[in-house]
Amino acid sequence: MARIAVIGPGAIGGTVAAWLAQDPAHDVTLCARTRLAALEIETPGGAIRATPRVVTDPAAAEPVDWVIAAVKTYDCAAAAAWLPGLMGPETRLAVFQNGVEHRERFRGLVPDEAVIPAIVDIPAERSAPGRILQRRYGTVVVPAGEDAFVALFANTPIEASTTTDFVTAAWRKLAINCAGIVNGIALQPNGLAHDEGVAEVIRAVVRECVAVGRAEGAAMPDSIPDEIVANYRAGPRDGVHSLLADRLAGRRTEVDARNVVIDRIGRRHGIDAPMNRALAALLIASGG
Repeated sequence: MARIAVIGPGAIGGTVAAWLAQDPAHDVTLCARTRLAALEIETPGGAIRATPRVVTDPAAAEPVDWVIAAVKTYDCAAAAAWLPGLMGPETRLAVFQNGVEHRERFRGLVPDEAVIPAIVDIPAERSAPGRILQRRYGTVVVPAGEDAFVALFANTPIEASTTTDFVTAAWRKLAINCAGIVNGIALQPNGLAHDEGVAEVIRAVVRECVAVGRAEGAAMPDSIPDEIVANYRAGPRDGVHSLLADRLAGRRTEVDARNVVIDRIGRRHGIDAPMNRALAALLIASGG
């Protein structure tokens, strides 16, 4: 029996917890601010329901085998409150977050070797506490050697796998995510990329990510900016990037993990990232 705790019952955390709870070999606990009666997920294959144990007080948390932190990058302090109770000597912490600083966000709280950084692509939207629409089953990618963690998803439709080049995988995901700041400032869905002037702003933002990612050791071909613009244009014009969704809902954005980080890490390598720096400043000044 694998004991699993999921911190954060949002769109990703709730979806993952519900799927893991379908497996009778898993004992799933959901760590939440408020109590939920159940998780109800509308998936591509139909509705699923789960009633994992819900804990609302970190003092009541007990050690588990696996912890999945599925909170926003700016909520790590809140997630940290759960760790003293959940983490035992052999517990591993999987960080389901955007960006490239998974270990850094929990450094000093748990040993680096206990952290599993994860790249998550599970399109899902929460409409109410415990109610989530999962648009695609999605994927979870972790570094090579984390086969035991991948095995937790064996009886779910979420495709979990390992990669021998996690650095490249993380920076390529960041290249996609950093482009969303253009939507967030314009308050427009993905169809805005059909305007060539806007498309060139997107390319400029992504080019900086490519340059910094290369300095960090990622394999980032020159074609990435054009590919991202092409994907925008190939998708539905009303498609909404998650950063834009947060802005439209009046929520705080993850601009630090998506754009400020490119400038921050770029400075370490002597690489200037003026587009990401400027757009992040504008977004933050406008309340994002």
